[in-house]
Amino acid sequence: MPIRLLHFADLHIGMENYGKLDAQLGISSRVRDFLERLDEVIQYAFDHDADLVVFAGDAFKTRDPDPTQQREFAKRIKQLADKIPVLLLVGNHDIPGMASKATSLDIFRALDVPNVIVGWRDGSQVVQTKRGPVFLAWVPYPIRNRLLAQEEHRGVSIETLDSALQEIIVTMLRDLTTEAADKDMPRVLAGHFSVTGAVFGSERSVMLGRDLAVPKSSLADPVWDYVALGHIHKHQNLTASDSPHPNPPPSGIAPDRGGDSPSPAGGFPAGEGRGGGQTPPVVYSGSLERIDFGEEVEAKGFCWVELERGHTRWEFVKVHSRPFVTIKVDAQEAADPTSAVLARIEGRDLKGAIVRVSVELKSHQEASLREREIEKALREAEVSTIAAISKNVEREVRTALGGVSPETLTPAQLVERYFVSKGKTPEEAAQYAKMAESLFNVE
Repeated sequence: MPIRLLHFADLHIGMENYGKLDAQLGISSRVRDFLERLDEVIQYAFDHDADLVVFAGDAFKTRDPDPTQQREFAKRIKQLADKIPVLLLVGNHDIPGMASKATSLDIFRALDVPNVIVGWRDGSQVVQTKRGPVFLAWVPYPIRNRLLAQEEHRGVSIETLDSALQEIIVTMLRDLTTEAADKDMPRVLAGHFSVTGAVFGSERSVMLGRDLAVPKSSLADPVWDYVALGHIHKHQNLTASDSPHPNPPPSGIAPDRGGDSPSPAGGFPAGEGRGGGQTPPVVYSGSLERIDFGEEVEAKGFCWVELERGHTRWEFVKVHSRPFVTIKVDAQEAADPTSAVLARIEGRDLKGAIVRVSVELKSHQEASLREREIEKALREAEVSTIAAISKNVEREVRTALGGVSPETLTPAQLVERYFVSKGKTPEEAAQYAKMAESLFNVE
């Protein structure tokens, strides 16, 4: 009988982009969104009788979350751990800069909360579940000042430090793989880091510190039955070409709403089972909520895994993450730009969405755009937040450029024309442009 595992990551409680105060709870409405996604995960685990839950890092937005956020996270993890063993892996957002300070997850370790494993350093454990044992190994986010001896690497280049850190992580993974090979049971590896070949989402905008990529070859070893990753917000299977694929997304999903709908467990496509000796799925579950418009079209959710030694199957389960919607309107040929925007809003399902509107206009139309009417239409559509109403105005070509569009000029040519417009001689302007060009070419 397969062991049922639920894998999720990158919760980022405390992200308040586009939120407003929820007076009843005393928190941002966006923090409430993130907590509600965690509630979905927990309920799914209960409804489908999960044996093990792996959280692959980044519980909070910051390394020092406020007490209310800590309380709300802790009571949910306690609720989960009362029934199911849980791994809480430490991510980069959970780790303070000083090695002597506690991580935001250390409280679970200090209180020795039953059924909760805190992956604050690399380690492993055989976890007994109701359907049998699982060998679980983990590697948290690699922090340079915690792994590298300062005296040994003092004065060396960043590239040398990166190389040394990567070798340390690869050695950790090699040792865990060797240990796993001796275990006659399903084997799971959890990690929180970037992996070569992974496609980044908008997490780069909130990433803390300089990132390091671990070679995929260090993870994609047949010893493992499933590799559960966190850190990158975009859901993806890094061994998709030679390991099981998730179920396809439901048809008929509106792209601008991120394709959110709950997916049931089970019903794996025929032939998805993985035979022994093949590459395991190396999977980023992705984040549970969108943090900005860079994740507008990304589906959000978690992974449901049925573990068997050599025959693991898995699927991606979507959650009801809040939609982000961009409405783009080219109104340059419209007699009434406002009416053109209202027509695009009318009839769209925008209820509960965070919406931004971008309007293309000609310069003579700018004053005629009635933003209050657009805001009124969005409020009537019951949007959650109006993020922005932006006007992209096509300006006349500036005479200082001699009738030439700036997009056709190099940076050096723009500098040269700027100084000519300021009264410099052509020779002086050319000299300034040459000096500026040397700066543009610095890598």
